[in-house]
Amino acid sequence: MSQNKSALAYAALGVGVLALSFSGMFVRWANAPGPVTAFYRLFFSIFLLLPLFLPRARANPSVRSRLIMFPLLAGIFTAFDLALWTSSLSYTTVSNATLLGNTAPLWVALARWLIYKKRFPGKFWLGLGLAMFGAALIISADFILHPRFGVGDVMAIFTGFFYGCYFLFTEKSRETFDSFTHIWFVGAGASLALFVVNLALGYSLTGYSAQSWLVFLATAIVSQLIGYMSLAYALGHLPASIVAPTMILQPVVTTLLAIPFLGEIPTIWQGLGGGLALAGIYIVNRTRQTSQPETPNA
Repeated sequence: MSQNKSALAYAALGVGVLALSFSGMFVRWANAPGPVTAFYRLFFSIFLLLPLFLPRARANPSVRSRLIMFPLLAGIFTAFDLALWTSSLSYTTVSNATLLGNTAPLWVALARWLIYKKRFPGKFWLGLGLAMFGAALIISADFILHPRFGVGDVMAIFTGFFYGCYFLFTEKSRETFDSFTHIWFVGAGASLALFVVNLALGYSLTGYSAQSWLVFLATAIVSQLIGYMSLAYALGHLPASIVAPTMILQPVVTTLLAIPFLGEIPTIWQGLGGGLALAGIYIVNRTRQTSQPETPNA
């Protein structure tokens, strides 16, 4: 890979992390129920992606096969992930929700251990223990001080589980579909599922202020399109062993952004628990990636 492409790939990775780090801010700024913001984030994105999706869909016969169930299922788990995560923001801080929601690598690794009997080195279990201890520290400290925060943290943990399910189906989907086609089908599946979720919860999808509609559009462009497309580009030019561990910076950047934008200053216990959880996630990512080929995703 040329030096220019390498620099561009690292720049795309940085842009992707920054774009996704704003996700929690948009949910707070929307002044709407979290699942409603999540719905429009995905719904608007599928229309914005149409010019990139249509020519690829025509060229890929798999689009007209049963294989589309993999990105659609990834989208359904994305809907559960976002509905739960955006709802957790009503009960906990943006930084806590983002950190605990990014425990997906732990759930993916555990699924491979339980289902496929995959063996991991001792460092993996050390990382898993650190991450779980850090998460437990955050939840217990929050629950003692603010019971509502403890509930929100638990919701965010389950968000990480659904995010992990998204990754598992994404791996199957990306064997057949390019990144743009995959992202479009994920958006379509997630939009439909979130529409049902909002109906079930009794949330209206209309009647919001002009500011809310601007935020809905902004989160579709920044969080969904710029964020995911930047990461897709980075994964096409950098090994996953670099991209995946770098993604743990997202909770750190979110925490820093939340200080000036939302006035959320992390406590000592949150900082300690978050540091342990991030260290654990990093170790788990490294042990997962070193056991796989160093081939970037196309």
